[in-house]
Amino acid sequence: MSEGLRAELCRLTGYVPGRTTRARAAAPPRVEEGMVVEELVLEGPTPFPATLTRPEMGGRHPAVLYCHAHGGDYVLGRRELLDGSVYFEGPGYGAALAAMGFAALCIDMPGFGDRRREGSEAALSKALSWKGKSLFGLMLADLGLALGYLTGREDVRPDRIYSYGLSMGAAQALWLAALDDRIAGCAHACILADVARLIETGDHDRHGVCLTVPGLLDVADMGEVAGLIAPRPQIVCHGEADPLTPPHARDAALAALRAAYDRRRDATGRNTLHTMTDPAAGHVESAAMRVAVLDFLSRAASRGAFFAA
Repeated sequence: MSEGLRAELCRLTGYVPGRTTRARAAAPPRVEEGMVVEELVLEGPTPFPATLTRPEMGGRHPAVLYCHAHGGDYVLGRRELLDGSVYFEGPGYGAALAAMGFAALCIDMPGFGDRRREGSEAALSKALSWKGKSLFGLMLADLGLALGYLTGREDVRPDRIYSYGLSMGAAQALWLAALDDRIAGCAHACILADVARLIETGDHDRHGVCLTVPGLLDVADMGEVAGLIAPRPQIVCHGEADPLTPPHARDAALAALRAAYDRRRDATGRNTLHTMTDPAAGHVESAAMRVAVLDFLSRAASRGAFFAA
């Protein structure tokens, strides 16, 4: 059943698992805040810029494919990995991940950062709709290429690559993990909610058009999509006061997700799903969320113990 749904979601988004690409350096590597920073350009139908951070020490590292948020800031893009944003608790994740021994890769999404010249979110979405495609599908395709590039790096452990994002980045992180099992586990914050429930109350209109997947509700909803990640490790973070994930839609998605993990435990019989809701948080990362995400990634990469949701 899960493979049939995965195939249907790949059809809806146009995603092809297993693709890879090459990269060229856009600038010499530099060292800052205890990490090495590489600026790259990845090959694709439209070449796209990427920023990679890694520990100064050699060897092969686990890695995070970091999916940047939207936040109404079309300038920031992949710089979020280094600089953070107003939606995050503390600085960018790059330095923290490098200190933990992780590499991290973040690419500019179409319409963001150095890719703004490709068109606005609205213009890209409209043009792709006329072609029977979606901006979300294009974003997933580029992320899949970035994932393939990571798997081929000699300093990255291809069996220890995780996806992470908040808001728009969270949707990308969980969809990519759902459709491509090269992702070993997924962390996401401030996105999981069933779209059908959001539509009932009009709350779907709080989300950007870039997240639209035409035809999704004919086959599944977001809880079932996230459930395709099972039995790989997954952490889901919410803010109780987040207007983009109201309780009725959030809880419906979480119920479907928990059911998927109850059905599909890992080889040792563990439930590798962890959920947390910060009672004081809105549509932002809280300090508790950051601690939980970093702890999750550390335990996942070491194949450590997990707690049932």
